[in-house]
Amino acid sequence: MTKIERVDAVLQGKEPDRPPVSLWYHFGLQHTSGETYAKAVLEFFHHYDFDFLKVMNDYFYPVPAGMDVVKTVRDLTKIGRVEADRTPMREQLKAVRAISRDLKKKAYLIDTVFDPWQVLLKNVCAENLPALAREAPRQLQKALAFVTDTLIDYCRRSIQSGSNGIFLSMLASKEVIDRKLFLNFAKPAAMRLMNAIKLLAPFNVLHAHGAKIFESDVLDFPVPVISYEDRLPGNPDIESMKKRFPGAVMGGIDINQVVNRTYAFIKNNVYEGLRRGGKDRFILANGCSIPNWLDPQALKIIVETAKAGIPQEPPK
Repeated sequence: MTKIERVDAVLQGKEPDRPPVSLWYHFGLQHTSGETYAKAVLEFFHHYDFDFLKVMNDYFYPVPAGMDVVKTVRDLTKIGRVEADRTPMREQLKAVRAISRDLKKKAYLIDTVFDPWQVLLKNVCAENLPALAREAPRQLQKALAFVTDTLIDYCRRSIQSGSNGIFLSMLASKEVIDRKLFLNFAKPAAMRLMNAIKLLAPFNVLHAHGAKIFESDVLDFPVPVISYEDRLPGNPDIESMKKRFPGAVMGGIDINQVVNRTYAFIKNNVYEGLRRGGKDRFILANGCSIPNWLDPQALKIIVETAKAGIPQEPPK
């Protein structure tokens, strides 16, 4: 099978020749141009020969002009809809266009987008966001709506620029967000975003980040693939997730078990991931990003082991 045929088989619920495999990490190149970033990402993809490319997105959403803090109700009114070309996100779109030209008809590209709540948490409202949710919920909902509108427009442009899907990274676990905040603020905004683009691309992915994910609360997202860190304490195993979610599940690689480990240990970690995932509706990948200081040979071994599959008699 080709790389695209392999992914398509999974998306269609069919059994591929083997599970597709890919990995990703943060390059730390958000200070550079989209063209420079695209070159690094393509070198990474071709060197390790992944089945698809998940492009990280480290170009930050802009803080309202002239402000260095969003802390009050009045501050929230300064948050409005923005055009991607007037923000650092324009560099990500440049990267998507360059990468898609290289990968066209050879492999799928999915572009990372952070959910609207997480956008505000990263740098716009940051440490003030929980207090604003308590003290000014209506105004915060309006701000989230503007951010969501901006991200919907960005996602549409990313797909038009060549991406084959959006990888929505969402804070969706007890470890990283209170469930009431998730249900009242984060999920509605993320759901509106994904509903707006669900018919535009074949390979949309919802990534539920963190330990003790709100499993029942993420199953209704209109995506063909769910990604999460299945090895973290309190998270469901892949088999049980596949029983509840009708689409494909992405996971299997334990990011906490790939650094400072022998190659033999890493191989066994991959075998375990393949056994957990099964032969259909499964994509082998990391949950959260892998450390970018990982031994390159270790990363190569993960991919090669995944492609070779589980031996008849796994090494002891």
